[in-house]
Amino acid sequence: MVQRVAVIGAGAGGLASVKCCLDEGLEPTCFESSEDIGGVWRYTDSTDSRRITVYRSVITNTSKEMSCFSDFPFPEDFPNYLPHSLVLEYLRMYARHFDLLRHIRLQTTVLSVRKRPDFSTSGQWEVVTESRGVRESHVFDAVMVCTGHYQEPYLPLASFPGIESRFKGQYLHSWEYRDMQAFRGKRVLVLGIGNTGGDLSVFLSTRSHTWVVSRVSDQGFPLDMVSTTRFNSLLDWLLPSALTRRIKFRKFNSWFNHTNYGLASSKSSKFKMIINEELPFCLLSGTVVLKPNVKEFTESSAVFEDGTTEGNIDVVLFATGYNFSFPFLEESVGGTIHDNRSLYHCIFPPQLEQPTLAIIGLIQLTGSIMVGSEMQARWVTGVFAGWNKLPPPSRMMAEVLKRKPAIKRNPSERENLKMSFIGYVDKIAACAGVKPSVWRLLLTDPKLGLAIFFGPCSPYQYRLEGRGSWSGARAAILTQWQRSLRPLRTRQLPGDSSSSSRGWSWMCLLALPAALTAAWLCSKHPQPGWSPR
Repeated sequence: MVQRVAVIGAGAGGLASVKCCLDEGLEPTCFESSEDIGGVWRYTDSTDSRRITVYRSVITNTSKEMSCFSDFPFPEDFPNYLPHSLVLEYLRMYARHFDLLRHIRLQTTVLSVRKRPDFSTSGQWEVVTESRGVRESHVFDAVMVCTGHYQEPYLPLASFPGIESRFKGQYLHSWEYRDMQAFRGKRVLVLGIGNTGGDLSVFLSTRSHTWVVSRVSDQGFPLDMVSTTRFNSLLDWLLPSALTRRIKFRKFNSWFNHTNYGLASSKSSKFKMIINEELPFCLLSGTVVLKPNVKEFTESSAVFEDGTTEGNIDVVLFATGYNFSFPFLEESVGGTIHDNRSLYHCIFPPQLEQPTLAIIGLIQLTGSIMVGSEMQARWVTGVFAGWNKLPPPSRMMAEVLKRKPAIKRNPSERENLKMSFIGYVDKIAACAGVKPSVWRLLLTDPKLGLAIFFGPCSPYQYRLEGRGSWSGARAAILTQWQRSLRPLRTRQLPGDSSSSSRGWSWMCLLALPAALTAAWLCSKHPQPGWSPR
């Protein structure tokens, strides 16, 4: 029986893992190499430690109602999209509320994680750590690796001839970027498309078709609260993929015509999406100029694949993503993890005789990674505690091999990390026995069932039933729209009323027959990642 669990990393995934261990009666010890909790959300001006952190002006791409831990909502007065300081404050509040800090050993680096000689029967690991020059060896029944995938900056210098041998300017990876002050008055070339400083003069080089969306959706609500719903997920499953792609492209182009801006064509089958409100205006105002892929560099210029040249380039900023590795894991384990498809359900190395090692947070979802990591931790600790069962290693290995694609080393091209938020979290929730039964709720609690089916697929849904259910989950779901408006109500206007909530109630009542029909249809023909159970 697993009892003592080592948790590596005290970011969002690590904190959730410690809390889930405690919920299951396990004894976690969390090792964090830096001096505080928070992971990438703990901003620092310094780049000396090589610790990956967000940049100064970063704002979350997912809203607070869709990003919180499932039994701990963000404070009502927090804005819908959060600066890094408020995310870090929230993580501190979470750690204090659930008394997690006493289980965390700061400034302690994990040097190695190796199987014990009797691993095939005990499943135990020997973990060697170092703190202030002192090494210690520990024995743990299980290990949860929560270091994420933002670990090693990917700098593809070999793909850009001349960048090392001829170019006289500065080049750096985006992890070194903190704010725009160091680049004022300079001509900057960004390789790889993403969020850029609104008033920073930039040449933006990209090879991909990119659709740009805003965090502000219809009626001013957060985009993910409007779009990430079980109803929309069902439509994506029912409709032909060509039709859904056409609908999405039309929606994207309703904001601005992406072809006119040189960003994307509706005829392209391969594309990616980014969230950035500033980019269209920067392109429109000329502060950002879009360019194709770079062919080569000269001493002070960049030559592009279309034959054009931009001279007097001062700085080249590589926004080319990150690689991940687990150097502390013994080679027989860490060397087999090339991407999350090497893992059973993106979590468990399938070849181990005992399922006592879990990788948490090695995922990229269309929604919040914090929510996905917490769900992973709930399932994993249930496995460790004996409540949840895994298939035998041979079956897990067969499933991994069946879905494992060719490895792509370029992080900017690794689509295998990106998955549907609802599809993936529902799958793990079903394994953990906490996936909500939409069909049952529509019959027994129509108001709640309709809110779950048509409304945002918020984390609270996964606390309605099963182990770890939370008595406040129903109320949190039914009041999530009000909480999203709360920070905006800083000025009362004449005639202001709650008519919108009454309209939502009437719409739900009218939609009940359609929701029941859809739930019945899915119960007869279940789709991968979505079913009403």
